[in-house]
Amino acid sequence: MRRKPRKAANPVRTIVVRRKPGNHSRALLTFAGRTEEAAIGRGGISSRKREGDGATPIAAMRLIGGYVRHDRITPPPTALPLRFTPQNLLWCDEPRDANYNRPVTAPFAQSHEKMRRADGLYDVCLVMDWNLRRRKRHGGSAIFFHLAKPGYMPTEGCVAVSRPAMTRLLRLMRRGTVVRVVG
Repeated sequence: MRRKPRKAANPVRTIVVRRKPGNHSRALLTFAGRTEEAAIGRGGISSRKREGDGATPIAAMRLIGGYVRHDRITPPPTALPLRFTPQNLLWCDEPRDANYNRPVTAPFAQSHEKMRRADGLYDVCLVMDWNLRRRKRHGGSAIFFHLAKPGYMPTEGCVAVSRPAMTRLLRLMRRGTVVRVVG
């Protein structure tokens, strides 16, 4: 079931992500005059993103929508289109498959990531437009904006924030908000 987007009060056009000094897998997120801590890829920030390198790409990535576990969380009003996360939703990360960097449904034999995770990281999972329109094989898949592990442990290349920060951000996000990762 698709949730109808709600208008955000003062939408944010750009969220800037920059490496936190002294830690290559932590970042500072700046938006609407605020700064929040975030986790980024275990490989730090890279201008040469490759599948499996664990890096967060230096790029300006638009938010296109996302998924929410409505059985675990009620998101605040947002203008960003959100969908319920179905039980069988997966994301293909096999570069040789025609579905590379696309949502797929289980059962699916190729390499993939489960979108309904037991650890809660994807209770809110926003999709950024990294390598989506013109997919480059091995160019990196599934650069999401999602919830962080306790202690802001590194991601596999995504940007992750605390649940309270995500709640604040969702109120200001809309389709097209740019997440700009700088080197």
